[in-house]
Amino acid sequence: MATVAATGIFSERSIRRARLGSGLVMFVFVLLHLSNHALGLISVSAADDGRRIFLAIWRNPVGTLVFYTAVLTHVCLVLRAVYTRRSLVMPAGEMAQLVLGLSIPLLLMDHVIGTRIAHSLFQYRDDYETIVRLLWVTSPGAGWRQVIALLFVWTHGCIGVHFWLRYRSWYDGVAAMLLAVAILLPVLAILGFIEMGRTIAEPAYEGMVNTDRYRDNLNTRYYSNPEAQQQIAMIRAGLYGSFSGALLIVIGARTLRRWRERVDQITVRYPGGEAISVPRGFTVLEASRLGGLLHYSVCGGKGQCSTCRVQILSDGDDLPAPDKLEQSTLKRIKAASDVRLACQLRPTHDITVAPLLVAAPETTLPPNTQETSPGREREITVLFCDIRHFTSLTETRLPFDIVFLLNRYFALVGNAVEKAGGRIDKFIGDGAMALFGIGNSAEDACRQAIEAAVTIVRDIGKLDAELRDELTMPLHIAIGIHTGPAVVGTLGYGRVRSVTAIGDTVNVASRLETAAKEFNAAIVISDAVANLAGADTASVESREISVRGRALPLKVYVISSDKAADLIEGKDT
Repeated sequence: MATVAATGIFSERSIRRARLGSGLVMFVFVLLHLSNHALGLISVSAADDGRRIFLAIWRNPVGTLVFYTAVLTHVCLVLRAVYTRRSLVMPAGEMAQLVLGLSIPLLLMDHVIGTRIAHSLFQYRDDYETIVRLLWVTSPGAGWRQVIALLFVWTHGCIGVHFWLRYRSWYDGVAAMLLAVAILLPVLAILGFIEMGRTIAEPAYEGMVNTDRYRDNLNTRYYSNPEAQQQIAMIRAGLYGSFSGALLIVIGARTLRRWRERVDQITVRYPGGEAISVPRGFTVLEASRLGGLLHYSVCGGKGQCSTCRVQILSDGDDLPAPDKLEQSTLKRIKAASDVRLACQLRPTHDITVAPLLVAAPETTLPPNTQETSPGREREITVLFCDIRHFTSLTETRLPFDIVFLLNRYFALVGNAVEKAGGRIDKFIGDGAMALFGIGNSAEDACRQAIEAAVTIVRDIGKLDAELRDELTMPLHIAIGIHTGPAVVGTLGYGRVRSVTAIGDTVNVASRLETAAKEFNAAIVISDAVANLAGADTASVESREISVRGRALPLKVYVISSDKAADLIEGKDT
């Protein structure tokens, strides 16, 4: 059953959502701030005009409350995450995000104090002319420190957004564009800062603009009043001290907990004979990482996927019950009662587990890298095709003749699939498997698969007419098409790796190709494919077939060679 903590306002899911929400608020702030800097490529006055819009959003009472609440929430939750994480062994991307995140407050505090706090307390005018003059002319070292801080903030935010979106079905389609923006925006912002600095540093600039406002700004009570300077120094010491103290408290608490846990350890054993001793309270995934074992975890240990799942091989009756998040994931994959998520299971005693998705122990894949990811689930359409009676067709042919025939056949299949927008997955003997929908919608994928199938049937007819005098029997094709969820990822060994799909959808498509042979038909498509493609099936024969592993029969449409073209014509009308 779910624990109270898993269902209340302070559940892990709620905490993750708060961390994500606060991070997104800060990311939008940084996005707009960098865009404002980029206006410096036009002129200093253009940047100041953009600054007024920026301040209208963030320096009103509501914007101020939202932003600084987000900052405080995010910093507190990051420190909490550092404490609760039992092992600091993690993939490189997660480590980079953590290190960048902890360094950002130390890099930005002086900038915040010199702008927002000085403005609020002493009416210091923190416009672009003043701040850029300070960072480019007066204190160039501080200016380059801000450039580094800008890159750290933006990189940290982009990593977080990538981790959040990377397994959305639509993300691959926009990833290239987002990467271009992620690279271009900080470059434009830095160039804008440099251009403004060079402009203000020019001697001629003094004569081009009225710099009295800048001198007046320097003579405000912020600079001329020693008490104001002392107050700012106290604020600076307080902010740096508070953050550094909080970080030291977290480190101290982790050290104390580790010291106490040395006398209270459990052992996690694996089928290969590995035995890893970890403090009680560690997750199985943390134990695997601490021991240097390859262990899949696509979502980064957040319980949002099932790739880290393990089977409990020892007594599991008194293990902690799965919380609501883990229950939801296990229910979705219809896991057996002895299967748990390694990232959520915190054993209270010695335990033996077997990872159900085993990573290949290749020397080219270091432990805990994202390269060991098995892929992601997508909605795709799968096409299988095969030459009917191929053995009888070629039993009297010379091997070179068979190679010639297969190459002609593979060429027309590959051409039909690629022109329709799909990709050839593999050729097996005289069979072929093609995937549609890797980067587009399910509806488009189904239409593309049908279009490819119709083209294959047509071109096989042409090839049959061309080689009729050379063959002992006519060429006939059998094609099966099905759509649904499948895991798409890179599989293979060593250099022989390729993107492929596995799952029930692939198995059903293969079964439909076999059904096409049984029904002496050219194409068999499932009801789901017909509906998504909007195919005209009014005059097409429908049947129900049994599929191994499915309790209910599957409705399919059986299309002969002479009726194949009607599918596309019906769609167009």
